[in-house]
Amino acid sequence: MALVTSTEMFKKAYHGGYAVGAFNVNNMEIVQAITEACREEKAPVILQVSKGARAYANHTYLVKLVEAAVIECPEIPIVLHLDHGDSFETCKSCIDGGFTSVMIDASSKPFDENIAITRKVVEYAHDHGVVVEAELGALAGVEDEVSVEADKAHYTRPEEVEEFVTRTGCDSLAIAIGTSHGAYKFKPGTKPQLRFDILEEVSRRLPEFPIVLHGSSSVPQEYVKMVNEFGGAMPGAIGVPEEQLRHAASLSVCKINIDSDLRLAMTGTIRKFFAEHPDKFDPREYLKPARANIKELVRHKLVDVLGCAGKA
Repeated sequence: MALVTSTEMFKKAYHGGYAVGAFNVNNMEIVQAITEACREEKAPVILQVSKGARAYANHTYLVKLVEAAVIECPEIPIVLHLDHGDSFETCKSCIDGGFTSVMIDASSKPFDENIAITRKVVEYAHDHGVVVEAELGALAGVEDEVSVEADKAHYTRPEEVEEFVTRTGCDSLAIAIGTSHGAYKFKPGTKPQLRFDILEEVSRRLPEFPIVLHGSSSVPQEYVKMVNEFGGAMPGAIGVPEEQLRHAASLSVCKINIDSDLRLAMTGTIRKFFAEHPDKFDPREYLKPARANIKELVRHKLVDVLGCAGKA
């Protein structure tokens, strides 16, 4: 199976009451772990590449890694998606370079400017058979090169979504309902709560339209503990409760972005490995258990959080 767009994925997810996992990838081990879990659980998947990942690993290497995953896992549909494209030029480069989906994030711009930038990307993408995700509302937090201070974040305004989607022609919409980027989403001692009232009102105004949640890592506490136990310093790292993500997936949310969880699993596992095996130096020896733990974490997300196992 060749790379696909998310169009049919999202139609099935919307009517099936589940979400497709969108996982950020930076290297071979992460790509392998995600796609092997998806193949075994028969789940569709979106592999995301951020601007930071392209700067780190090179566009060509990342595309070829994903193409290798398509060859190794022909049973499952795979989308190659640009996460948080910050300009028309970045999106165009990915469209021309083999991506099947791009996100243009102009959410920091005024409403009409966001529409104009998004519309320009949509026109070019659609002419090349590529789908476009846009964003309305601003999430707080830090992820790769995306950084939004808490006082600059704001919820999506439901009264704006119909005009935005109509004028831009975007294929899916990322909204802000209380998630945030990074591993420090909520303060310790608080009760995280997503704004399902906003999600439900957006869904009412955009029937059968796919909604996306960014900043949705749950920050597994077992890996936070592992990082801290073996030399790290991540006090107070708290994510989105998984039961809230599952509820969102049962509504109109068709794509849920997960990245910090996988990085935590990799970092915690490697820290533990070196603490227990200080004489080791072969990357294959410490990346192998890291890959295995990422795979099991992805499997858990597919089955228990996203609900997309068996939907390929």
